Order: sequence, then structure tokens, then C-alpha cells
Amino acid sequence: MAEWRDDAGLFELMRRELFTAVVGDAMDEVGLVRQFLPPEVQPLRDDMVVAGRAMPVLEADWTDRDGGSMEDEGPFGLMFEALDDLGPNEVYICTGASPTYALWGELLSTRAMKLGAAGAVLDGFSRDTRGILNLNFPTFCAGRYAQDQRVRGRVVDYRCTLTLSNGAGVSPGDIVFGDLDGVVIVPTAAEADVIDRALDKVRGENRVREAIERGMSASEAFERFGIM
Repeated sequence: MAEWRDDAGLFELMRRELFTAVVGDAMDEVGLVRQFLPPEVQPLRDDMVVAGRAMPVLEADWTDRDGGSMEDEGPFGLMFEALDDLGPNEVYICTGASPTYALWGELLSTRAMKLGAAGAVLDGFSRDTRGILNLNFPTFCAGRYAQDQRVRGRVVDYRCTLTLSNGAGVSPGDIVFGDLDGVVIVPTAAEADVIDRALDKVRGENRVREAIERGMSASEAFERFGIM
């Protein structure tokens, strides 16, 4: 029987007891072996943790070859619609842009917080770093870069299934979990099994740690607990 009653309880439990490495290990056990975002996607500050439901957003570069004017569909495409569609405990997770401009900033973070969103995860850059850090809004990105997307890119779709730059996939409603070791996607269909396995593993690791601290050797601990 699950230890959580709703998403709020699940995400609080994950933030309290789990970390990305143990969740990744649990998914390896069930054959989900390409669930991490690229390793360069890291928190703006090491103590940031994100846990929530994916609200995937697709970005695309804009060039003169596209024809027409960016103003025909708004300078940011569907970005404001996507942002305003965020719900409580959801994560704005965006990919599709070239590494030439930022996908997220302070004002977007302010609006997301007002809507109760859990964080932002960018397969690309963010900007307004001081402002985001002052807000303490969990933001994960591949780097900090001030150049704006206004004349360079636009959001073309949201709440759609995406493939990240390293081949990992994310669908609406998947769990997005990130800490200082990276960001991992837990598919909805496997979440109960994966979270239960991860909890068992981390609690087992705690028992191993306690045994080693009492003087048990590593080989003996592995033989007894099967964890290392």
C-alpha cells in the first residue's frame, strides 16, 4: 500500500527521503535506463530540489527563413499561454532550443510561483539568476546566459510528449525529480513501483551506513544486506 495519499504527500515524501541517484537505480531495476536529463542540467543553487508533475513545453528557434514575422504569432509564440496553464505541483520542463538564448527568467518564475508550480527545468539556459535565487524558485538548467529569446525563439507547443537533447523522453504528468546530482523523469505508469523500490533501497542504505559506522566491514555489510 502506498505511503502517500495524494501528489502533495508524494512529493513531500520524495523531497524528505529520496535523491535522484536512488530513484535512478530503482528505474534501472525495472528496465527504465534512459530517464536522466543531460548531466549539464543542474540546479541554480545546490540546495534546490524539484519534485512535481511534468508540464512539457516545446521551444523552436526562429530565423528569417521561417517566413513572415515573429510578431504574427507573438514574440514568444505560445510561451505565455503555456506559463499561465501551469497548475499546482507542476514543473515547466522545456526543450527544443539551440544554445543561443535563455528559456526562463525571474518574471516567469514569479508567475509560476503564484500558480503553485513546483519548479522549472530547462534543457537549455536561464537568466535573471539573482532574481530567481532571491525568489528561491527551484530552477534547473544547462547554464546561465542573459541573451533573450524574444527575437530568437518561440514556444510552439505545450502539454505534449517531448524528447530531450540526450534522448530521454517526458510526457505530461510524468514525475520530474531533481537535486544537485541532476534531473530524472519517472513515467506515470511506473511511478508507484519505482518510488516504493527507491524507498526500500534508501532505507536499506541507511541500515548499511549505520552498520559500517558501528565497525562492520564493507564486504560483510554487502553480504548481509545486499546493498552498497
